[in-house]
Amino acid sequence: MNAHSTPPETMPETPLHWEMGDTSRIPFAVYTDAQRHQKELDRFFYHGHWCYVGLDAEIPKVGDFKRTVVGERSVVMSRSEDGTIHVFENMCAHRGMQFCRERQGNKQEFVCPYHQWSYNLKGDLQGVTFRKGVKQNGKVNGGMPADFDMKEHKLNALRVAVRGGVVFASFDPDVESLEDFMGPVILSYFDRMFNGRKLTLLGYNRQRIPGNWKLMQENIKDPYHPGLLHTWFVTFGLWRADNQSQLRMDAHHRHAAMISTRGAAGQASQVTQVASFKQSMQLEDPRFLDIVPEAWWNGPTAVMTTLFPSVVLQQQVNSVSTRHIQPDGHGAFDFVWTHFGYEDDSPEMTQRRLRQANLFGPAGFVSADDGEVIEFSQQAFETRTDHRTLVELGGREVADTEHMVTETLIRGMYEYWRKVMGE
Repeated sequence: MNAHSTPPETMPETPLHWEMGDTSRIPFAVYTDAQRHQKELDRFFYHGHWCYVGLDAEIPKVGDFKRTVVGERSVVMSRSEDGTIHVFENMCAHRGMQFCRERQGNKQEFVCPYHQWSYNLKGDLQGVTFRKGVKQNGKVNGGMPADFDMKEHKLNALRVAVRGGVVFASFDPDVESLEDFMGPVILSYFDRMFNGRKLTLLGYNRQRIPGNWKLMQENIKDPYHPGLLHTWFVTFGLWRADNQSQLRMDAHHRHAAMISTRGAAGQASQVTQVASFKQSMQLEDPRFLDIVPEAWWNGPTAVMTTLFPSVVLQQQVNSVSTRHIQPDGHGAFDFVWTHFGYEDDSPEMTQRRLRQANLFGPAGFVSADDGEVIEFSQQAFETRTDHRTLVELGGREVADTEHMVTETLIRGMYEYWRKVMGE
């Protein structure tokens, strides 16, 4: 780069070409542009939105903590002495070091290893090494200035909202309430799964997917693919295009719920003609489909809820989990699954949830497919940034539906994306 060149990060954005004027054809550059990715982080993860950080069941005791992220910023969720949950940025107020390196644990205080500044469980600064200086030869040398105020140098605290045992945080002090953020329609599906019963932690899966983070939001707003890509879903009737189903969005079209009621496994119908249907496929261990209806389902056997931008809430028969989307540059994200149950589950139901969790996660009978197709899609996007995807199934409009044969939820998400991004 010569002395008169403009650094890439400060160059003006090339305007996106929306081929039809609407969001039925999405430019590949949406997934490949590093400059837009930084703007996304600011507008979706750091301002105006609530982001998922965890479950209160992950930090049940005073001093318990979990290190996680909001967008690409490292944060710590902790439980203080009064039982309240706090979320603060993992960045020492002194020199900016990420002081917390453990993924989870229990501490009475957080101490930055660089210069030993210490903070309490709420993120307040409580100790500064050599604050008063050091005595040498009867003289005090160094120390912080006389007007140094410990209260002014606490950790950067985020706003916190807890509902139904799920913890959300926001860097934006003026963000709307969590309930208004979800909206009444999506809130009803959230409350269906997080209905006040105490949650119990069952375990984690973690994977890194080399694709743009929005592709996972799209994937769980896409009812078109499950009965085509996933042999398990279509063969055993867990998710098929002919299942009774609904698609619902919030008023902004940023969040969505895909609702399905299981059909009969192996039953002949038009969808059994697709290549992913394997009529001869049998289970070596039938307990994987030992499905027991639960009262809280209130009908649907599967509800997949996407809260934009950060999390997927999964109920697939008896398996329940959260899926945290953690961006890392425009072309990769970490995907963390937290499997949980309810405190009043019987031992048999807990084992059932654990067995059915094998359908999902990085090596899941179903979800391994999703990570692979996202990776292959990103590879293609990077080679043809002038091209676009096509999401016209079901027409070009954006509306709730009573069927799955549509890409309306993806079109709706990008309507919102364009509005917030000014695209």
